[in-house]
Amino acid sequence: MKPAPFEYFVPTSVEEAVELLARHGDDAKVLAGGQSLVPMMNFRLAQPAVLIDINRIVELGYIREGDSSIAIGAMTRQRVVETSPMVRDKCAILSEALANVGHQAIRNRGTMGGTLAHGDPAAEVATVLLTLGGSVTVAGPQGKRELSPEELLAGPYAAGISSDELIVEINFPILAANETHGFLEMSRRHGDFALAGVAAVLRMGEGNICERARVALCGVAPTPVRATEVENQLTGKRLDASTIQAAAELASRAVDCEDEYHASREYRTHLCQVYVRRTIQLALERWGNN
Repeated sequence: MKPAPFEYFVPTSVEEAVELLARHGDDAKVLAGGQSLVPMMNFRLAQPAVLIDINRIVELGYIREGDSSIAIGAMTRQRVVETSPMVRDKCAILSEALANVGHQAIRNRGTMGGTLAHGDPAAEVATVLLTLGGSVTVAGPQGKRELSPEELLAGPYAAGISSDELIVEINFPILAANETHGFLEMSRRHGDFALAGVAAVLRMGEGNICERARVALCGVAPTPVRATEVENQLTGKRLDASTIQAAAELASRAVDCEDEYHASREYRTHLCQVYVRRTIQLALERWGNN
């Protein structure tokens, strides 16, 4: 298959890209890594009249450490972030989640901003961003504004930004010394979309008391979602086997999907319970080892 005809623009600055988006509106699509958009165009599932290729906007490719977060430019390749010593040291959950994104050839081209704009319900980067409580900066004709993950994750394959706005930066909070983490997902084969995935960050006190829990799930709802009832079950408690099991059983309340070809709702619900338990146990093992 070949894509439908389209106009092609290659801006070299954010300002130029925003001007093109404002001019062409809903007729335009942004090309970043192209790992999702190009196949969709080839199958004519997407037929934009205008393609705006932002690969020459070099200012959007960076990883910068701040006082409490890591700022990553929207055009930074996923593989660059995955292998960054800074990210592995300061925000290891992001490195681990990225290792589950497709195959390395996909991550070599795929971008951090592109995966968030695509809005896949099983997206690992969005799940980590939601777990950490990070933020996304977008640029538009009126300037820049900051969005929370909840504001960005508008629905399946949809981002909560206007047609004339462009994602320019993602901020991931740095894990504190008293925080531990885990990320696990289940897919039929490595590189396939997750049938269910779990990200967890636990702030720990003495005696394995969990002072704060943030847990998010992917692949089981229209967007990645926080498992707030799981978090409430863990917070303020000593994380023994019975507490973890009780929390895992609450994970099913976050499942919002129908039976479909890859997996039934019942199976995804089961996976959520199993993988919440395993992810919390993994985080605790890391805490104990440290």
